[in-house]
Amino acid sequence: MMARNSDGELEEQSTEGYQEAAFEAFMCPLTKQVMQDPVTIETGQTFEREAILKWFRECRDNGRRPTCPLTQSELRTTDINPSIALRNVIDEWRARNDEKDLEKACNALRLHPEDDEDDTLRAMAYISQICQRSGAKKNLVRGQGIISTLADLLKSSSRRVRLKSLQVLRTVVEDNDQNKEELGKGDTVRTIIKFLSNEHIQERELAVSLLYELSEYEPVCERIGAVYGAILLLVGMGSSKSENMMAVEKAEKTLKNLEKYDTNIKQMAENGRLQPLLTKLLQGGPEVQVTMVEYLGELALANDVKVVVAEQVGTLLVSIIKTGGLPAREATLKAMREMSSNELSAKILLQAGILPPLVKDLFSVGASSHFPMRLKEVSATILANLVASGASFRSIPLDDAGRQTLLSEDVVHSLLHLISNTGPAVECKLLNVLVGLTSSPDTAQDVVSAIKSSGATISLIQFLEAAHREIRVESLKLLRNVSPYMGAELADALGGHLSSLLRVISDAGGGGVTEEQAAAVGLLGDLPERDSKLTRQLFELGAFGTLSTKLAELRRGAIRGNRYTTPLTEGMVKVMYRLTCMLQEAPEYVEFAREAALAPLFVELVQVNGQDAVQLYSAMALEKLSLETRNLTVIPDPPPPAPSGGFLCACFGVPSSTAADAGRPVGVCRVHGGFCSLRESFCLAEGGAGGKAVERLVACLDHLNPEVVEAALAALATLVGDGVEAAEGVGVLGDADGLRPVVDILVENRTEALRRRAVWVVERILRVEDIAQEVAADQTVASALVEAYRNGDPRTRHTAERALRHLDRIPNFSSAFHAQARRP
Repeated sequence: MMARNSDGELEEQSTEGYQEAAFEAFMCPLTKQVMQDPVTIETGQTFEREAILKWFRECRDNGRRPTCPLTQSELRTTDINPSIALRNVIDEWRARNDEKDLEKACNALRLHPEDDEDDTLRAMAYISQICQRSGAKKNLVRGQGIISTLADLLKSSSRRVRLKSLQVLRTVVEDNDQNKEELGKGDTVRTIIKFLSNEHIQERELAVSLLYELSEYEPVCERIGAVYGAILLLVGMGSSKSENMMAVEKAEKTLKNLEKYDTNIKQMAENGRLQPLLTKLLQGGPEVQVTMVEYLGELALANDVKVVVAEQVGTLLVSIIKTGGLPAREATLKAMREMSSNELSAKILLQAGILPPLVKDLFSVGASSHFPMRLKEVSATILANLVASGASFRSIPLDDAGRQTLLSEDVVHSLLHLISNTGPAVECKLLNVLVGLTSSPDTAQDVVSAIKSSGATISLIQFLEAAHREIRVESLKLLRNVSPYMGAELADALGGHLSSLLRVISDAGGGGVTEEQAAAVGLLGDLPERDSKLTRQLFELGAFGTLSTKLAELRRGAIRGNRYTTPLTEGMVKVMYRLTCMLQEAPEYVEFAREAALAPLFVELVQVNGQDAVQLYSAMALEKLSLETRNLTVIPDPPPPAPSGGFLCACFGVPSSTAADAGRPVGVCRVHGGFCSLRESFCLAEGGAGGKAVERLVACLDHLNPEVVEAALAALATLVGDGVEAAEGVGVLGDADGLRPVVDILVENRTEALRRRAVWVVERILRVEDIAQEVAADQTVASALVEAYRNGDPRTRHTAERALRHLDRIPNFSSAFHAQARRP
């Protein structure tokens, strides 16, 4: 029998304690063992058949006549005769002996005191030997009730006993279905499965070998799969890189046996072993296919698995949708809903031809279609997933003639009609389809044309009042996508719904920002900013006050941030910007901008790193506000004449002017010549967040986004333009270290728009003689101006020419010469 040696390994132990002494007649004189097949020779002596035949061969090989091993007398013949009677007696003795010994072993196992496990191990070793000696003995073991006793030993506290029990049980049940049935009763299968998660390697290996033997018997095989976690443990062992190869092979074979049952196949698929399900789906009959597809539809698949499934069974699933009965189609659609949620698998399904039958079922109407609304919802979800994959739907035909695609006008009309005549679930998904189609400039125009030709604009806008939040969100997304193509039309049609949008935006949202809020304010921000009627409506509804308060709360952290905070902030800044575009339209706009402290707010927002749109529109708003400063500045009485003095600028290392400062009344803005402030007159030069307005705009001149750079430069340009003390504005830029960045923008020549703006500002800067003299030594500036003069548009060329005159690169001819040159 087996026992543990000093190294912890199993080794054979003696079972002599269970053997009764045999009669001498039972013993072979040659082997000294009880005979299995006794035969008698000429002398009447009895031997084991194989032993005496071996003796005869040795005699012949040695060149002598055969003799009797006992009497040594020569034999006339080597004929042997079976001793049937003796063999029967020996068999009877052996059977009696086995029964007695088995009973002793069984008693020892039933007692198995924990302090004498050696007896227990010897008993199990004897049972193993007797079962290996004869298959019939396995039935005897079952009759003695030893199988349940061995099963109980699996719970022993001794690892030696547990290991031996696993080993013996495997011998007992091998090639014996009745023993497998006996062992499979009760909780034994669960106990064996628990060993698969054991840390001890040998316990795992012996357990999986025993499970494999049990799985060869179908009734027990079914019970194995029914144990919670069994298939997962087997799948893990079968795919392990660290287990013994024999254990891995046994686990795989066990799983193969478990595949006979559909419920096991489902569990395997749930635990990552999907191939049995796919194989049965491909090879099974219609009923089996429906069952497998139903299982597939219930699985949550990883993205890479979705691709594998689409590649293997995508074509089959499409054929089921085309020709299968309603139950099969329903199961298939649910499976495709999961598969289509991945971009790659969605494209594979499109290649397999899913789109035509899907759209056909979706558009089917009337009782004759036999396509229930619940499946239209599933189909709409699949279609939305397909559209989100980014495939080119212009090249995917919906009919055999290839005349129609998903972007065809009548198809979009059908989608729009279906949206207005189905339930909320389908409406939401179809709106999502249109959102996907309008998300790309390549396809948006087709959808916009269909919306216009069908007169569906009002219907889509009415969804903003829907009771279901998902529908409202999808309609907002759709309207925002089409706003660049039909902004004026949307602005007119939205009039009666603006209050609803504002309610959504102003809602506390549980302390955080919602997707609906971000979508609503994004739509308002995308509408034409020069639409004075819409601005007036928003103003009268208190929209700008609501948004300025919301912006302030976001900046203070009073609103919990999440993934929608950035789009909400961007949208609100864009809506607030539209008010600054209309300051000249009504004095109440200006008054509101003062009361809401819009200029300080935009100065704060212009430094929000990582949000280009916020910085862009904040800088653009500051430009609009700064242009109004000259109209809002209170001009004091003229000061008395000041002593003569020159102007020197500090921007390129030259001291700034002191003469102008000396003659200016206290509190008078050096740029606008009056009493200014950032809040009241929107003056950038007189404060803003502690006098940082100009500095923050200058910081934007290094931005990676050229649009942000251009907007910041445009705002700074208001300090050196017409109607202000431009030389003092240059001084303000110099104090903020802003002159060098402006020149660098010109030299870098990133975009045509930036060059045009930079040439204009540089020309204004070069009007200050001292700066012009210093810049003249910088060849890169002159080269950039020459390049603008050569390749710019007419306006830029003219401005660059003036700048080059300041640098003495082009001579200043007399005014009379210029007048004469202009004559025809």
